[in-house]
Amino acid sequence: MNRMLFPAIAGSLAAAAVLVAGPAQAQYRQKISNNPSACSGNGPAVWVTVNGVSESRGKIRVQSYRAIKQDWLESGRWINRIEVPAKAGQMTFCVPVPAAGRYGIAVRHDVNGNGKTDLSTDGGAMSNNPSFNIFNLGKPSYTKVGFDVGNSVKSITINMRYM
Repeated sequence: MNRMLFPAIAGSLAAAAVLVAGPAQAQYRQKISNNPSACSGNGPAVWVTVNGVSESRGKIRVQSYRAIKQDWLESGRWINRIEVPAKAGQMTFCVPVPAAGRYGIAVRHDVNGNGKTDLSTDGGAMSNNPSFNIFNLGKPSYTKVGFDVGNSVKSITINMRYM
């Protein structure tokens, strides 16, 4: 191979690697609005119905994660976050995801809006409605919460739980 050509090819490959790696990193920690129209067409997206919101006080936070060990419920590893005022009963959210794949959704109701988890009042829930207990401290395995999203809109229902 021509010695002058090899550095040019290596440089091009390095630039391509940066372009590929860049968007994947940019996909974390996106704060978005709840836009139901984003689920009216093609996906990939998740239409999330949350049942059993205890009261119209505080905030509901919905976060999407990749359903992999390295990401699920890890600090700063959420993909999209929607945070809105709580409304008692049932709430719906459209959560776009970056590509077809396996994802998990976590929902939190911060009843007093203080930004902290108050075990005696705040609620939580996750995709596939796994059970919580003192032994897993509210962090079921990514294998229990994970679900597949294709290139369309996936509908799921999550049931809130309170102490």
